[in-house]
Amino acid sequence: MKDRTRVRNIGIIAHVDHGKTTTSDQLLAASGIISPKVAGEALALDYLSVEQQRGITVKAANVSLYHEVEGKGYVINLIDTPGHVDFSGRVTRSLRVLDGSIVVVDSVEGVMTQTETVLRQSLEERVRPILFVNKVDRLVKELKLGPQEMMQKLMDIIKEVNNLINIYAEPELKEKWAINPTLGNVVFGSAKDRWGFSIPMAQKKGINMKHVIDAYSTTDKAKINELASQVPINEALLDAVIKFVPNPVDAQKYRIPKIWKGDLDNELAKSMLNADPNGPVVMMITDMKVDPHAGLVATGRVFSGTIRPGSEVWLVNAKAPQKVLQVSIYMGQFRELADEIPAGNIAAVLGLERARSGETLIDIRYKDLQGSFEKLHYVSEPVVTIAVEPKNPKDLTKMIDALRKLSIEDPNLVVKINEETGEYLLSGMGFLHVEVSLQLLKDNYGVDVVTTPPIVVYRESVRNKSQVFEGKSPNKHNKFYISVEPLNDKTIELISNGTIKEDMDSKEMAKILRDQADWDYDEAKKIIAIDENVNVLIDATSGVQHLREIMDTMLQGYRLAMREGPLAHEPIRGVKVVLHDATIHEDPAHRGPAQIYPAVRNAIFAAMLMSKPTLLEPLQKLDIRVPMEFVGNVTAVLSRKRGKVLNMTQSGSVARILAEIPVSESYELASDLRGSTGGRAFWGTEFSKWAPVPDSILTDVILKIRERKGLPKELPKVEDFLS
Repeated sequence: MKDRTRVRNIGIIAHVDHGKTTTSDQLLAASGIISPKVAGEALALDYLSVEQQRGITVKAANVSLYHEVEGKGYVINLIDTPGHVDFSGRVTRSLRVLDGSIVVVDSVEGVMTQTETVLRQSLEERVRPILFVNKVDRLVKELKLGPQEMMQKLMDIIKEVNNLINIYAEPELKEKWAINPTLGNVVFGSAKDRWGFSIPMAQKKGINMKHVIDAYSTTDKAKINELASQVPINEALLDAVIKFVPNPVDAQKYRIPKIWKGDLDNELAKSMLNADPNGPVVMMITDMKVDPHAGLVATGRVFSGTIRPGSEVWLVNAKAPQKVLQVSIYMGQFRELADEIPAGNIAAVLGLERARSGETLIDIRYKDLQGSFEKLHYVSEPVVTIAVEPKNPKDLTKMIDALRKLSIEDPNLVVKINEETGEYLLSGMGFLHVEVSLQLLKDNYGVDVVTTPPIVVYRESVRNKSQVFEGKSPNKHNKFYISVEPLNDKTIELISNGTIKEDMDSKEMAKILRDQADWDYDEAKKIIAIDENVNVLIDATSGVQHLREIMDTMLQGYRLAMREGPLAHEPIRGVKVVLHDATIHEDPAHRGPAQIYPAVRNAIFAAMLMSKPTLLEPLQKLDIRVPMEFVGNVTAVLSRKRGKVLNMTQSGSVARILAEIPVSESYELASDLRGSTGGRAFWGTEFSKWAPVPDSILTDVILKIRERKGLPKELPKVEDFLS
């Protein structure tokens, strides 16, 4: 649509099973995309067979709808996102291209862990939320509540959502974005039964909660259908979207300063701030799909300019020119061709073979204007790994190609080869993520694989400060003097959430670390590397000859050391490495990578082994709702699995238990919880944090990992790294 003020970009976000895809169905039916008869059962946006079999959404599906309000037509670009924590990376990517989100909450279960996670992600991206309280029929049919009690229950949910907005929204948006049922930015309804209303709409049509109770207190479906024809869900939701979600012109004014890192005064940024369709093309790619017929399809939002077939563009991260072959808009799993797609819309583009999720695409004539979109920050990271090999050895190249394509489609899936054993390793956000990826390998690429049982990924770290160790190169001509110490929690947090980045101005970085994480300003200024596993390298040397010439090689040696620690060849996390001094040979022939890498690594590893090294394991946060009489059974399951209860509250006869449990112990968790509560427990999970493995089992865990990786079966000693 040319008139950008009549475009809305929205996503449907929620906890798993709260009714997102059913809600999407109703909106599609209203726009004539699917038949109203099947809406709610069709689950049109869950078009992968794996989604239909499991009854969950595993990817984000895009569709464009048309809706009229007071005689004016609007285009609504809608993305249905997954609710399961293992697929939260897709929610993060979707939110980047949206301006508003419909947060769906089950009226009985209320706000769950994943509701909180997706709402937090939405507010961090400056995406304005609207609330849809779904499954209101359950309050009548299951809980048998009267009108007053129903309103009380609904008001409690609103209060809880507002509380989260108050915690996570930026100061200037807290009040503006708080939800208020009397204004109409809260919709109550039942997506399955096709009805819904906001308070202004209910007043206009003379409907109240008593009508809802009447409709469900008989067995006559006609009453429910009558309610659906009086207050259709799509009208309630889409009217609220058009009224409360800003159009791209308004939204980009406050979203671009948050998500664009680069000069806000140059032509690219000015054009984006105004969503100018006549400016230079700028697009952020958030999704890559492999189409068997067309090749790679890049989906993303056009923030500026108009994208057309034949446009020459520049990929900022890949540093490569590309030519757009075709542009289209998504209708669920199908694409409709378009001649051009102007700023403010979501487009699917063919021809960008080098692009990946998170890529910034700009008009090739502006490639010298520096700037790109802020890196996406994921809520969790890959913590479960399996080794895969094809059932039929002849399928090896087919499997490698399929794994490559899967990791392009899903950047949260990490594929690597273990060089020592030659195994292909697949790492995902959780057990379900890995399982679904294997099913996609079979369904979409026809590759049958044999897998090892899932392995949980650990990190190596230290708990004390070490003395300075000397690392010598094999030819004894180069020496590095290095010590290590643990980073404090605040520094780890600043690096993890992207406040501190390697390419920042050193004075700006030092100021943040001094003010927020108790660093010495002069030391913080000497940080020369920050790697993805949250470690830093400090150059505290002065006047060392030839150091500058080998700096790149030394940094590479440091990064390689951080990838595989001394204890069990797991990645290192949360360590500060300090280079105090160095002696470097003057002849370049004697200081190549083969000399520098081992010298740097050996000094780091020896220092780590002398500073109380440990393994960190990933912990999951659990949010469990269960009837009071089963609380003892649940806590027994948790303590068996090294879990600990963080908090417990009671409302009515239901207890809510917040707990933490190591991912390594959670493999059989679902069946254990169901078994011990007779299927009465509901729970949500999310990645919580990395925490040290208890000392009592540390040696055992290290030796098991070493054995699995084919490493010597004894613990490493400092002498191994000092020649």
